[in-house]
Amino acid sequence: MQLRGCTALVTGASGGIGYATALALAGRGVTVQATGLEADGLDRLAAACGASVLVADLGGSEDLRRVVDWAGEVDLLVNNAGYGAYQPFDQIGDEDAAAMLRVNLVAPMRLCAALVPGMVRRGRGHIVNVASIAGYMGVPREAAYSASKAGLIVFSDCVRAELAGTGVHVTVVLPAAVATGFFAREGHPYDRRRPRLLQPGDVAVAILAGVERDAAEVFVPRWLWFPSRLRGAAPGLFRLLAARQFAGHMRRR
Repeated sequence: MQLRGCTALVTGASGGIGYATALALAGRGVTVQATGLEADGLDRLAAACGASVLVADLGGSEDLRRVVDWAGEVDLLVNNAGYGAYQPFDQIGDEDAAAMLRVNLVAPMRLCAALVPGMVRRGRGHIVNVASIAGYMGVPREAAYSASKAGLIVFSDCVRAELAGTGVHVTVVLPAAVATGFFAREGHPYDRRRPRLLQPGDVAVAILAGVERDAAEVFVPRWLWFPSRLRGAAPGLFRLLAARQFAGHMRRR
């Protein structure tokens, strides 16, 4: 997909990956529309690159409809908004789990349902769903978050198959941990030695490259494709290695 001259909607753009991606897109000649929870971050984004911004909570149906009406027709949809929580699976409250699923999974599904038909009519467009390597590996004490991202990965696969031949492409992005406000909101600092924390700009660069080459999957860093494939090819070995990787988390239960 040629980026220059396109119109993009980026969610979760108050900071982190969404903010960096919106900046990068604007720098490539894309007209950017950005949503997020924090007005200050969106105001900084608008001042930095001229993006149109809208404060919205994608966990609410009314705000979702407002975003769709405000965005209009877009060529590129970047579903980036999301959050996690750090707690044992049996301590996740019903409302907390439902709220996380609404933002991390249901909102991308509904935005795709609302905005992609216009792309199909025009014969071109691109969807980027920012998932997480946690959606492939599963992270102890992040069960709801991991499950929501696993759902987003499978949703991306389904939509990609349905849109084959329409000129609309789907990229799912699978980053490792990123140095954003995610862990502060989650309530637990990132304390694993590997993979190392990424910078939001690293993921933004990978997103733009993935869109330009119509990539189905983008792993950041790239070597993360190996554990994702190992899980399918050798599940026993994968579980053994994953247990060693996350042993400290399981002991702290």
